[in-house]
Amino acid sequence: MSRNGRKPHEEEHADESWLVPYADILTLLLALFLVLFATAKVDQQKFAEVKSSMNGAFNGGGGSMIGGGGPGGFGGATEMPQAGKGGYSAETDQLTQTKNNLDHYISSERLNTSLETELLEEGLLIRIRETALFPSGSANLLPESRTMARDISKMLEPLPQKIVVSGHTDNVPINNSEFQSNWDLGTQRSLNFLKLIFSMNPKLKPEHYVVSGNGEYSPIAANSTDEGRAKNRRVEVLILRSTKVAK
Repeated sequence: MSRNGRKPHEEEHADESWLVPYADILTLLLALFLVLFATAKVDQQKFAEVKSSMNGAFNGGGGSMIGGGGPGGFGGATEMPQAGKGGYSAETDQLTQTKNNLDHYISSERLNTSLETELLEEGLLIRIRETALFPSGSANLLPESRTMARDISKMLEPLPQKIVVSGHTDNVPINNSEFQSNWDLGTQRSLNFLKLIFSMNPKLKPEHYVVSGNGEYSPIAANSTDEGRAKNRRVEVLILRSTKVAK
């Protein structure tokens, strides 16, 4: 005993209870970075592995928190990229089949100089020359354009995508009592053609269609030659993709 009769103080030990929540925080941060990494890479196998490890970390091997679709979950997030890829591929097949049908129609009707199709990144494009639809400088449809409009409308009928009908001209200025500019001419041509295909097929859904007047400002050939100007005078029907390829 000490001289004053008191027992010596026991050695004080550092309180290490803070290590437990600190370790939990590190675990949560690590789990968060793993999820961000997996979703950024859109790697299904890697994401599945992370999902498994996350479920074990948070639930101790219990029910799934990711992809279950229940309250507070991601609602099947792991399936979305795969569905996106599959959707893009399926839509490509559909647009390709539509293109093949149109190309067969063009060939059988000997319309190669009037119509052409092109599968683009943004969708399927149908290009119709001015001579198949309108007299020069006019937006009044030729009588023979009705058959073409009817046949095209039948091919457009089952499509679920948005469709843009656009009118294009050459760069020769126009200014008369009916049209003040090539914009006016191009817009009226696209509108008149759209009205025609609607009249040919009442099953078409107007909410799927958009009219665009481009005038002379989207040429596909040089306006310096007669042949180039003839190519630029056209109506285009663009079937827009509704899906995008997963990155």
